[in-house]
Amino acid sequence: MAHLGSGRRRLAVPVGLALTASLAFLPSVAASAAPVGTTAGATAAKPDTTGPKLSYVANLTAYGTAKQAKEAIEAAGGTVVTAYDQIGVVVAHSQNPEFAKTLRAQRNLFVSVGATRTAPLKTVQTTDEGTTQKLGAADAAKAAALATEGQEPLEPNQWDLRAIKADEAHKINDGSPDVTVGVIDTGVDDTHPDLAPNFAADKSANCVGGVADTSAGAWRPYADGSDHGTHVAGTIAAARNGIGVSGVAPGVKLAAVKVSEPGTSLFFTEAVVCGFVFAAEHGIDVTNNSYYVDPWYFNCKNDDDQKALVEAITRATRYAERKGTLNVASAGNSNWDLSADSIEDTTSPDDGTPVTRTINPHECLDLPTQLPGVVTVSATGDKGFRSYYSSYGLGVVDVAGPGGDKWQVPATPDANGRVLSTLPGGGWGYKQGTSMAAPHVSGVAALLKSAHPKATPAQLQRMLKEQATKATCPTQVYDATGKLIDATTCQSKWGQTGYYGYGIVDALKAVK
Repeated sequence: MAHLGSGRRRLAVPVGLALTASLAFLPSVAASAAPVGTTAGATAAKPDTTGPKLSYVANLTAYGTAKQAKEAIEAAGGTVVTAYDQIGVVVAHSQNPEFAKTLRAQRNLFVSVGATRTAPLKTVQTTDEGTTQKLGAADAAKAAALATEGQEPLEPNQWDLRAIKADEAHKINDGSPDVTVGVIDTGVDDTHPDLAPNFAADKSANCVGGVADTSAGAWRPYADGSDHGTHVAGTIAAARNGIGVSGVAPGVKLAAVKVSEPGTSLFFTEAVVCGFVFAAEHGIDVTNNSYYVDPWYFNCKNDDDQKALVEAITRATRYAERKGTLNVASAGNSNWDLSADSIEDTTSPDDGTPVTRTINPHECLDLPTQLPGVVTVSATGDKGFRSYYSSYGLGVVDVAGPGGDKWQVPATPDANGRVLSTLPGGGWGYKQGTSMAAPHVSGVAALLKSAHPKATPAQLQRMLKEQATKATCPTQVYDATGKLIDATTCQSKWGQTGYYGYGIVDALKAVK
């Protein structure tokens, strides 16, 4: 899973998050201070620009101004890419190896500064488990022959809709076109016949690099890119139009916010910050985040660079929430207990040479999964068991949704336990992962928003939890080899379990 995961935990509010929504920067008492390393009236030494070109986020204090930040960044040998005044985050590029250190020393201006990657910039990954299985014409015809009145042609294979009663919900309400779900991901093929009817081009963009590009089609996957975002989009809101599959909320609108790099499909901080701010500014009601932010699977707040990434993305998600956006994220596919005291991470940084490190998931966070306010989703299969790959954690996972499991085989025409959805180019296929679970929850959240248009993100999250079908800890669970083993890792307390949170989401209750 290159980045599709999420968790839930409370964090102390960083200094910068006390800023107002507009972040109306106050005049700095140190506005005339000389750059670090110089005295007033002296000429600063020319910064070194012989290092690798990296991208940085610089998080301003409540008293720092964008003008001051620009001057400091340029004096340190950097260039400003963009400034998000709403949240006090500046994206910059620099080849000065001492760039971040130089800015951090200016404590009146910057709360934190960090490199968003470890490898030089070039002219992102996802949380699905295994490769995509494309649906062939023969299997499509087999499903269509068994479709009953009112079903989409491929719906007989959509065990996942029935698992959360979405098929019954559709008889009552498909969701409102006034509600939009933003797919922050690898891009969406809006020309797909199952997606085109519900696509909102005016709320879509390409945020790669940190600056939103809203030109026509910029939100589509790169030619060498991933099918991930298109698959996620279909699960949320594929139209009920007599073609292919149905989404959980087939009457709502879809927007695409592409944040993954070409070639690698890595999700870097500057793009993700752009994605949340864009969603907030364009009236997107729910964002689906089936990824983790590269290059660190977990971002540790005792590391200067990683601390800055946590700060920047926290500001962005909180800004989106203040503007009325509910953020949903996947828990990840590493079968980790995110509530444990320690986890061994052997994958980070994934843009260079990974090192083995033991982290405390209470202090080192999976982004955006473990940020406050984000709905964290684990995955289940057709039998209702937690999927063998799904990460979990008592007090971290909020709710569960169908993510697919090749060992939990449904009684469908294809007998495929993965999730069937849309693929770029007009096709359909199966994928499994917590990336597939999160869009089921986003779809149910969209149905709730349709029924309760004035509901706040906090109220929507509360309804998701209250209406979820309660699930106790099972006695057994499948492992990666398909063997049933004792479910000794499941914990429960206060009406929650580590495997399912408050339970498996229910689309029927959402429309009632």
